[in-house]
Amino acid sequence: LSGAAYAQNSRIKDVVSFEGIRENILVGYGLVVGLNGTGDKLKNNAFTEQSLIAFLERQGVNTRGTELKTKNVAAVTVTASLPPFGRAGGKVDVSLSAMGDAKSLLGGTLLATPLLGADGQVYAVAQGGAVVSGFEAGGDSGSSITKGVPTSGMIPNGGVIEREIDFALNEMRDIKLALRNPDITTAGNIAKAINARLGPQTAIVMDPGTVTVNVPPAYDNAVAYLLADIEQLSIKTDQVAKVVIDEASGTIVMGQNVRIDTVAVAQGNLVVKIEETPQVSQPN
Repeated sequence: LSGAAYAQNSRIKDVVSFEGIRENILVGYGLVVGLNGTGDKLKNNAFTEQSLIAFLERQGVNTRGTELKTKNVAAVTVTASLPPFGRAGGKVDVSLSAMGDAKSLLGGTLLATPLLGADGQVYAVAQGGAVVSGFEAGGDSGSSITKGVPTSGMIPNGGVIEREIDFALNEMRDIKLALRNPDITTAGNIAKAINARLGPQTAIVMDPGTVTVNVPPAYDNAVAYLLADIEQLSIKTDQVAKVVIDEASGTIVMGQNVRIDTVAVAQGNLVVKIEETPQVSQPN
């Protein structure tokens, strides 16, 4: 295959998503403790103070009616993605983002935080030391420097899956393949490749973004094997002719399907001309 032709061939798994096999977004609210004086100012962040009081009461410490002045606590949002077919006891990475006026989460530890799905159910619990890539430093003269974003961080494998999402993959009678870049030609090529492998009318193009695959009798209760067989099939993808122009950098990128007529382009001191010079060859 030539370089141009090879670039157009892809595996089905690289251009589609299978119905039901996707991540689910989780979100929670928690407290990061152990900060070196870079936490929220409690008088400016009522939610941080109320959360701290509630946490202490659950631990048997009554602080109501007293004025808390700690600067080592910060309220954060905690987000994570529950992978498809995640099982109870599995680990996921979690991300932290400060909600108040904390200056940095460096050195902090997230207290046990439940992570909820879109249905309001708890699917994971997060806890652990925050890893922060940014930092802030200053001198006595008032000068300071900040690198990265010290008010956000992550905890690798900091979330433990507590609830599984039921999905009976092997019991499905048909599967929908969703194209990441909808295109009717690509969808047709996918259906042709699957039908050539599994038989006529196994795959049907529903629209430019969806191909439905009917599970053949040979794959009853074995849909996972069906997906393994079809996702490696090679198909030819197609894209519309497109030109992308970045005005800030003056960069112009175009696909191989773009055809250019006689034109002149000027950008700063750069001039690009495309012109035609016809030449006639006469025999002696």
